Amino acid sequence: MCYNAGTTIERCIASVLAQSFKEVEYIIIDGKSTDNTVQTIQIFKNFIHRFISEPDQGIYDGMNKGINLASGDIIGMLNADDFFAHNEVLSRVAEAFEDQNLQLLYGDLDFVNSSGTVFRKWRSGKYKPNVFNFGWMPPHPTFYCRRELFKAHGVYRLDLGTSADYELMLRFIHTNKINSFYLKSVMVNMEAGGASNRNLRSRILALQNDWKAMKSNGIAFPILAVLLKRVRKIGQYL
Repeated sequence: MCYNAGTTIERCIASVLAQSFKEVEYIIIDGKSTDNTVQTIQIFKNFIHRFISEPDQGIYDGMNKGINLASGDIIGMLNADDFFAHNEVLSRVAEAFEDQNLQLLYGDLDFVNSSGTVFRKWRSGKYKPNVFNFGWMPPHPTFYCRRELFKAHGVYRLDLGTSADYELMLRFIHTNKINSFYLKSVMVNMEAGGASNRNLRSRILALQNDWKAMKSNGIAFPILAVLLKRVRKIGQYL
């Protein structure tokens, strides 16, 4: 998923193509970028199975489009500002899903600055029942699940803005109690920044949408969970 990502899209694509696991259906959804994003993607067109560039309703609309186009058994998302931490990520994901009882997995993530230096480490830890009530969530760029789950439990909600990924994981893991697996490995590097942190208004809106996501998925004390979700981020800097 990308939009005006001319400075980062090549790095993202290169990290996908460098994966040792090659049985990948690579789909890129672009929101009709106006910079050089599309031109850069075209350089790699022989390695991309589907590419769409058209106006959309935001990043999660793009993700839903990708889900509808996908034909593989396992689906994961990688945004244009993100890139795989090493070349064995998808091999480890594929190996884990050899267990037919496994429905979804997630791992760890590092935040990096524009020069690639790690300044924040998101270590998920193994899921425990009701831990979402205490502000826990896994990093969405490390989230992979069987395609059938989207058919059974729905896709990303466009009414929740930047909280759509959180709500989907909450819905799958907490509400529907889908069997999950923690892959104890840094899977993705994420460049600092994001739509939910652009300004004060964006941050307030993110808080409101988190609360809505929690309330609609039966979180016991949503206001407390919203606060704890922010507090947990402090430890990622230590």
